[in-house]
Amino acid sequence: MSKTDLVNYMAEETGLTKADASRALEAMISGITKGLKEEGKVTLTGFCTFTSKKKDAKVGRNPRTGEAVNIPARMAVTIKAGSKLKDALN
Repeated sequence: MSKTDLVNYMAEETGLTKADASRALEAMISGITKGLKEEGKVTLTGFCTFTSKKKDAKVGRNPRTGEAVNIPARMAVTIKAGSKLKDALN
């Protein structure tokens, strides 16, 4: 499902206009991003938990040439499915 498909679904389910549904989705994405930056974790109970984690710098290898490549430190996000999401998929 693409972002456009999700906005269309949200508009149909809630009776919002597509513009309002798009703004609501953008606000949710912005809120999750802000929560990860400020607190490192966002929990949508029953659905999923987003967690940010610092990854240290490391040396990797180019698979084609075998040449060493420096990979800089960065923040990564993990997503763990909640019980309601797991139940809905199984």
